[in-house]
Amino acid sequence: MAQSRFDVLTIGNAIVDIIAPAKTGFIEAEGMSKGIMHLIDADRALDLYARMPTDKQQISGGSAANTAAGVASLGGRAAFVGKVADDALGDFFQQDFHAIGVHYATTRLINGAPTARSMIFVSEDDGERTMNTYLGACQQLTEHDIIEDEIGGAEITYMEGFLWDPQEAKKAFVLAAHYAHKNERAAAFTLSDPFCVDRYRDEFLDLMRSKTMDHVYANVHELKSLYQTEDLGEAVRQIAKDCELAAITMGADGAMVICDGEVTSVPAFPIDKVVDATGAGDLFAAGFLLGMARGQTLESALKTGCLSASEVISHVGARPQVSLVGLAREHGLAQALDG
Repeated sequence: MAQSRFDVLTIGNAIVDIIAPAKTGFIEAEGMSKGIMHLIDADRALDLYARMPTDKQQISGGSAANTAAGVASLGGRAAFVGKVADDALGDFFQQDFHAIGVHYATTRLINGAPTARSMIFVSEDDGERTMNTYLGACQQLTEHDIIEDEIGGAEITYMEGFLWDPQEAKKAFVLAAHYAHKNERAAAFTLSDPFCVDRYRDEFLDLMRSKTMDHVYANVHELKSLYQTEDLGEAVRQIAKDCELAAITMGADGAMVICDGEVTSVPAFPIDKVVDATGAGDLFAAGFLLGMARGQTLESALKTGCLSASEVISHVGARPQVSLVGLAREHGLAQALDG
């Protein structure tokens, strides 16, 4: 097997998060339900974006994209595959990822839907976040965007379940797993969301049982949904039969990994206050994936994942605000990552 170019390559929806304050009455005047995520069309997205205040903040996002950012913050060699349009937000997404050291070279969508965006209005009176999400270009990922040299050069390729919605993206998903296995690398995916599991339960189970996917990432709610049980122990027993490795987050109870039928668990890292749980699973995946790619023990990789998640839930936003490799060094985990 050739030497790897990347520790972790992630594939998912490329979305720009745009955060702006909303004056009292704006949410209601726009017909939005406060605190809810609204899926919107292109016209509505362009109109809302044009009317957002100048003091808005923009950051590249999407579940798997956040994971790639976390890998880079931990000092890993990260790559991301996801579709943006040939427009200003597409420029921003690419520049942002290059700035944080993530390899990103997916071809742009020309003469098609605009770059995906999630416009997040933060109410001035109570801080409630109201989201308006347009998926646009990110749903146009196809097999042509999956490059064997990139997939074959990554120790682990990790894909988000949200990308299982578009038909062409499904084909890209499976092709990426094929290239990973052809080059003796691991293929992994995350269940992403209980509603996503409800839509594609049989297909997700087939990805595992057919060995298309080697590793599965989930939280306890997604795991229980997958096996349609409220008994966590039963769900663990089932997934132990269905895949080689499953990494499961358990919120305040930490995380576990089921590998070759054996369960290893670690507690969560304590923090003063959970400010925003957005991105916790994405950053856990970043730490655990890099730990696996660098040959950490399962326990150490779990700790790296939980540490990364603890940082991102201590502030607003789904990207780390401090160097995760520095944080890992403080907790005695960086030496194993250097291996």
